[in-house]
Amino acid sequence: MQPFVYNALPSRVIFGSGTIAKLKAELERAGCSRALLLSTHEQAESLHAIAALLGPLAAGTFTQAAMHTPTEVTERALSLVQECQADCTVSFGGGSSTGLGKAIALRTDLMQIAVPTTYAGSEVTPIIGETKDGVKVTQRTLKVLPEIVIYDVDFTLSLPPHLSVTSGTNAIAHAVEALYAQDRNPVISMMAEQAIGAMGRALPAILADPQNREARAEALYGAWLCGVCLGSVGMALHHKLCHVIGGAFDLPHADTHTVILPYAMAYNAKAAPEADAAVARALGGKDGTSALVDLATRLGSPRSLKSLGMPEAGIDRAADLAVQNPYWNPRPIERTAVRALIAAAWAGATPAALD
Repeated sequence: MQPFVYNALPSRVIFGSGTIAKLKAELERAGCSRALLLSTHEQAESLHAIAALLGPLAAGTFTQAAMHTPTEVTERALSLVQECQADCTVSFGGGSSTGLGKAIALRTDLMQIAVPTTYAGSEVTPIIGETKDGVKVTQRTLKVLPEIVIYDVDFTLSLPPHLSVTSGTNAIAHAVEALYAQDRNPVISMMAEQAIGAMGRALPAILADPQNREARAEALYGAWLCGVCLGSVGMALHHKLCHVIGGAFDLPHADTHTVILPYAMAYNAKAAPEADAAVARALGGKDGTSALVDLATRLGSPRSLKSLGMPEAGIDRAADLAVQNPYWNPRPIERTAVRALIAAAWAGATPAALD
């Protein structure tokens, strides 16, 4: 066995159904009395219901969280932080809401409680990606790791099937890259394979019956494990591509991950055979790439960047951005090969062609 280093991330996790009822007690336990509640506009109604549940502990609400965490949105939220004298934030929703809570914490050190309603996994990572002038910059710091996470399966029951599929595939991507990360270790590899298997079982069941509580619980559990993987080890080419492409062309975050994943797996498969084998085992396929493609086919996932709205003229720009300050990757990141990957993903060509 190769030598390794494992650092556990310090966060408190409450998992179950109806667990939102514990939010007030968690705020009091943490010594907080003026919470600023965060969400997107689409989830404003639910956020206001949570504010009513908290009563005087809710100091204010901000419902303008946006995809890719634009810095101008963060500046508006910071003004409200000061105005309502918040001593913590409660982010309700997916990666957009969690990202805003992290951006506030980065600048203020306010404590965070995250209540995720998707499978993004950001709530258990010390990673933040912020977008300014069309460029997304990612950093890793414990300052942005939420201290408390409340997983309530009930909130995921209303997650539409398409969003469940893309959010879940986004989560799988975290675990896939953890399997071939430069700083991978046996603990995270074990979590990653279990997480991929859990999501691979749960997502088809959710697609067949969105109200399937057992499948929803397994997906949320898998998403938690995937998020721990993302937060515990470094990511590679897949995440670099998704961050630069999503930020540059304002593409939906989870959909972009869903499209890119099989192509990144194909790019790295020969350089990371153990990871490829683990993905295949977890999903019951002959190899990692084909297993991911088969799952995407079963789920009716988006299969091309073109379908997400990325212009063909943007392929070269994306390739240029991808090779700037590249993440470590098991296979060298070369512009010609990366451009071919992006072009194939844009068109929805067969990922195996990248072998």
